[in-house]
Amino acid sequence: MNRKKPNIKNPNGKLGILTPGMGAVATTFIAGVIAARKGIALPIGSLTQMGVIRLGKRTDGRSPLIKDFVPLANLNDIVFGGWDVYADDVYHAALEAQVLDERLITQLKDELQQIKPMTAVFDKTYVRNLSGTNVKKGTSKMDLANQLMEDIRRFKKENNCDRLVMVWCASTEAYIETSEIHQTLESFETGLRTNDERIAPSMIYAYAALKTGVPFANGAPNLTCDIPALVELSHHTKMPIGGKDFKTGQTLMKTIVAPGLHARALGLRGWFSSNILGNRDGAVLDAPENFKTKEVSKGNVLDGIFNPELQPDLYGNIYHKIRINYYPPHGDNKESWDNIDIFGWLGYPMQIKINFLCRDSILAAPIVLDLALFMDLAHRAGMYGIQEWLSFYFKAPQTAPGLPPQHDIFKQLSKLENTLRYLMGEDLITHLGLDYYEELIKEYEALLHLDK
Repeated sequence: MNRKKPNIKNPNGKLGILTPGMGAVATTFIAGVIAARKGIALPIGSLTQMGVIRLGKRTDGRSPLIKDFVPLANLNDIVFGGWDVYADDVYHAALEAQVLDERLITQLKDELQQIKPMTAVFDKTYVRNLSGTNVKKGTSKMDLANQLMEDIRRFKKENNCDRLVMVWCASTEAYIETSEIHQTLESFETGLRTNDERIAPSMIYAYAALKTGVPFANGAPNLTCDIPALVELSHHTKMPIGGKDFKTGQTLMKTIVAPGLHARALGLRGWFSSNILGNRDGAVLDAPENFKTKEVSKGNVLDGIFNPELQPDLYGNIYHKIRINYYPPHGDNKESWDNIDIFGWLGYPMQIKINFLCRDSILAAPIVLDLALFMDLAHRAGMYGIQEWLSFYFKAPQTAPGLPPQHDIFKQLSKLENTLRYLMGEDLITHLGLDYYEELIKEYEALLHLDK
């Protein structure tokens, strides 16, 4: 039986998608959306555009496209903007990134050339392997935040946008841990005014977004909006937040393979992961302090799936090692190797080898689109604070305090789909299935007169 669905505002008008960082990921996302709305290519990998969702019983035969089921912004209503430490317009930045075929980029040249990055907030302390030239200057970090807020207001007005969302697509920042400056909004704002070194550029963007009524999603493993101060701000301004770290490449494979091993109660002794990549992300991660941020994000996935404390005989002594190596000739084409040592019946050992030659930005671009559209949906539905139902897209999903993240991609997808069903007043699906067979048994027994 259908429930009364929550009130969701219609996606009228233009939606501005702002990306701090307009390098390989953002330019691939922007070019892809423009190509899709021109009919040049399909937005493959995007659940919002290509995915279907089952409604009701399997026998009902209702499986619409998600975009036809949920009131999402139309691709034709999207406007692009953002910030970058380099001043190249999106056309030249896309050529420089060397992700997309030059012929495709040339077909989109007129539109891409019109999109130019605003001057960025940049701190070399957090990304020492980059040297930004298109950078803001300010008297304090609060001054920089105010400059970002002015950028946001100006962009919205000049582009006649009804709503905005912000998705972090910039580099991985150096590793930091939560400190007292991050605990409350008051202490955080004091830190902005006093230039506290523990406030990273990504936090300034998140603060500016939330203060101006813009939902924020974090696509990097940085400590950004997953601090108490910015969670508090998201509740004050009633804005959705989510993160962190786009689930692409090797971690995507882990969250697909590991749940299968766990489901079959197969044991795991070790998982060795190695990567090579050569884009700007690879250069940034060549610095140990930036790699540590990524390592922590990637490293927690297996524990979250296998839960060693619950089954110590199977998973109590896992050796998990991760390596990322900068290799310029590969460009954006990441190659990952996984050696997985498992054991089965009576403890007999087996091995799995995975060699994944992926394109990082090709996998990330549809995530940017989906997060932007779903965060906008959440805002229009009156949802704010941490959006855990979007864990499907993140390596290290942000959750409420004390709540362990769910890393199993299949459970994450179920949570996402049930959230959409809930928002639209449809019954949730548990996949129990017993009701089908109870009905069939009754019909069968009636046919054989066994019900008498």
